[in-house]
Order: sequence, then C-alpha cells, then structure tokens
Amino acid sequence: MNSLHQIKRVVPKLALTRTEAAEALGITPVTVDRLAKRGLLRPSRATRRPLYSIEEIERFLRDTSKSIALAGGVL
Repeated sequence: MNSLHQIKRVVPKLALTRTEAAEALGITPVTVDRLAKRGLLRPSRATRRPLYSIEEIERFLRDTSKSIALAGGVL
C-alpha cells in the first residue's frame, strides 16, 4: 500500500463537496445550492469548487433545529 492510501485512512475529511454534503444531509445537490444561495449553508470558497466544512454542516443543523423548535415544530 502506498503512502497516499495510508494518509487517507488516518486524516479525516474536514470538508465535503456539494454532492457529499447533500448525501450527508439527505437532500439533493440542488437543494444544497439553494440553501447556500439563501445564506443558510455557507461554503468555503478556498478552492475552485465550494466545500462545506463538517463544522458548517453541524452549525446549519443546530441553527435550523433551534428555529423549528422556536416556531413550535416537533423535534
């Protein structure tokens, strides 16, 4: 096994592509784009393609869960 495969096993992903983020959230990539356009999910633009940090996805879930609870929704 080469060293690249060893690194991939040791280093956890810090960010996800829009497709991976959509899969993690159980939504479509188009919905990820819509959430980003509305400012609800903020991608990093450090690269040519948007990347969604694990922390940002967790923040989005926390914030939207709070707003649902405040609106009287069932969690």
